Amino acid sequence: MTDGLPVVPPTRERVARAVEACGRAADELIALVPPNFGRATVEKIAINAVMAGCRPDYLPVVIAAVEAVCDERFDLHGVSATTNSTAQLIVVNGPVREALEINCGANLFGPGWRANATIGRALRLVCVNLGGAVPGVVSMSTFAHPGRYTYCIGEWEAQNPWESLAVEHGFAPTDSTVALLAADAPITVYDQRSRTAADLCATLAGTLAVIEHHKMTHWGDTLLVLSPAHAATIAGDGWSKADVRRFLFERLQWPVRELVPGVNGGDGLPDHVLRKFADPAHDATLVPKFRAPEHIKLVVAGGTAGRFSAVVPGWTFSKGSNLVFRRIR
Repeated sequence: MTDGLPVVPPTRERVARAVEACGRAADELIALVPPNFGRATVEKIAINAVMAGCRPDYLPVVIAAVEAVCDERFDLHGVSATTNSTAQLIVVNGPVREALEINCGANLFGPGWRANATIGRALRLVCVNLGGAVPGVVSMSTFAHPGRYTYCIGEWEAQNPWESLAVEHGFAPTDSTVALLAADAPITVYDQRSRTAADLCATLAGTLAVIEHHKMTHWGDTLLVLSPAHAATIAGDGWSKADVRRFLFERLQWPVRELVPGVNGGDGLPDHVLRKFADPAHDATLVPKFRAPEHIKLVVAGGTAGRFSAVVPGWTFSKGSNLVFRRIR
């Protein structure tokens, strides 16, 4: 019933306080949680939230996160059973982030903030206890990663020179939202010297190029977390988010002849793609790393001391998982 760490006993009193704080009926059905399609009522979500150490006022965020991961576009069944390392990443936007003190600054993916630690953990417990994603039974990840304990961050809207992730996807700045991504562990990008958007984005492209492996193509939703310093450098050159995406998409393309299995590595384009070309070994047609520029999602967060960013690869095998949003009630 746990993730291996001690939990807070979910007494009736504690669970009732959490349910009361969210203002919804205990027996309200929020979702059926794949792959077991367990019934995630408000009360059952509250039980897992209490065990995770959530304060009662965190429960609306956890409920919204459960709604999002159970959306078919997220493909929780695939995420729960994959042999890959993906975990459920929560990105929080809007007034609730500040009200609940969800960390969006220094030590972004690390410990030290109760809200980040327990909200992410509560979602994972729901996926295990209601969805059946038990490690070694249904969850067959070869490695997994520490984000499977908890994976929750906020976006630092005040440091963002552009629209926030949520506003960019149609929400108002006054809306509190969660965005859920099936995500690998973050890869830190170190660039202390670039002082132009083009130079910095070239560095970022080098890290994006090796997601999964250096010849992987047709990739989907992936999060690019820009530190305030890196975001300021790019925006200072007058670049928009669309400019960043376009630059990265165009730079991350390779000719078919370099993507043939056995050329500079045993893996490469799958057979059903190779069959589209008469002579793949000599074909110069460019194939992009990402399916479209829009699959590169930009967030501004992290500490103000240090010129770093992070790439958080999404999980997009087969039809893949998509970034899914929900408004927090």
